[in-house]
Amino acid sequence: MSALVEINFDGIIGPSHNYAGLSLGNIASSSNAGETAYPREAALQGIAKMQHNLGLGLAQGFFMPLDRPNQSWLASLATTAADAEPHIRAAAFSASSMWAANAATVSPAPDTDDGKCHLTVANLQTMPHRSHEWPGTLAQLKMAFADHDHFYVHEPIPSPFGDEGAANHMRLCSGHDVTGIEIFIFGKSGGPFPARQHMEASKAVARKHGLSDDRALFAQQSETAIAAGAFHNDVVAVANERVLFTHEQAFEYPDALYDAIREKLPETEIIVVPADQVSLADAIKSYLFNAQLVTLPDGGGMALILPSEARENEAVWRYLTDLVAGNGPIRRLCPVDVRQSMANGGGPACLRLRVVADPATVDPRFLATPEKLDAITAVVTERWPEAIRPDQLSDPHLIDTISKARQQLLAVCGLAELDR
Repeated sequence: MSALVEINFDGIIGPSHNYAGLSLGNIASSSNAGETAYPREAALQGIAKMQHNLGLGLAQGFFMPLDRPNQSWLASLATTAADAEPHIRAAAFSASSMWAANAATVSPAPDTDDGKCHLTVANLQTMPHRSHEWPGTLAQLKMAFADHDHFYVHEPIPSPFGDEGAANHMRLCSGHDVTGIEIFIFGKSGGPFPARQHMEASKAVARKHGLSDDRALFAQQSETAIAAGAFHNDVVAVANERVLFTHEQAFEYPDALYDAIREKLPETEIIVVPADQVSLADAIKSYLFNAQLVTLPDGGGMALILPSEARENEAVWRYLTDLVAGNGPIRRLCPVDVRQSMANGGGPACLRLRVVADPATVDPRFLATPEKLDAITAVVTERWPEAIRPDQLSDPHLIDTISKARQQLLAVCGLAELDR
């Protein structure tokens, strides 16, 4: 039996988590701008989700929060956290690396020409507050996946081609450990919000990863979806093994995409949620599709790990209960509370990067166990700020608290070398 399994690496929500409303096109982020955030509660919610997934028998990993405020980025702009303009200061404080779906694009070993798992760190250049994440993310990827016999970690795609990572990438296959097809979703500008994933970046990632033409598809995200607040494709579609679960309005040319998928992988089951049952607005508000669609061990079928907001939306929950009552592949609904992340525009799927690999080839410091998550919980409970308002970001005491909290977490996880 192959040792390759899907590992979900969640970003631990950092001590600088706050609601500055920095993400144009992200309805939740904009709607909650200026509100008080609760970093401790946010991080504990994220850890609880990881514990929940471990309890389901799933492989689980994590990434550390990045150093915030990003003093070196501020220095490159000839300013400091004390002196920067408020929008620049807020961008330097951003804890958005917690959304690990934007960390990188991943092509598992069965798909690539050289038989290695390839990861390209996302440049995230469209949004200033995310554009300076990639060096810190790249450092962690190079540590976690340092086994060069099994992994190849790539530098980011250069400007001006925006790359947002796995949030605009899906993989379909008959099983995680066999060759599949990878679907790269790009956007085109034309509505009120920017399209963050450029077609040129997607094609470059596919070339870097050694994906032959029969293993890669490129599809345009619906302009309607982007304008409605689906700033990443994973807000309107999610895939797992042979199942694509998608909103009717997710793609600009859905029929052509579905035909191409079926031609390359005939066993694919495409579940299209009709707009007359779940509107695009309800799908985006509830983050129905920003769920983790996972294969349960021991023949348990597939489960949707959903934000609790999906259960609170009548139309969404009615559709889902009908879905799992049928004889389809999705058999279980698992609502989780990630409200602090949701209020900044990130659901369960945003918080994780999927990597198909043999866990024995991954640096064990990045792999979760119940005991390790308990130790992380203790640090968060003791050290993470309880609350942060955007007007506090210039407070030297808060900056010191955030820095020392992260240092303590790094020490507990044996990753102090990440501290610069």
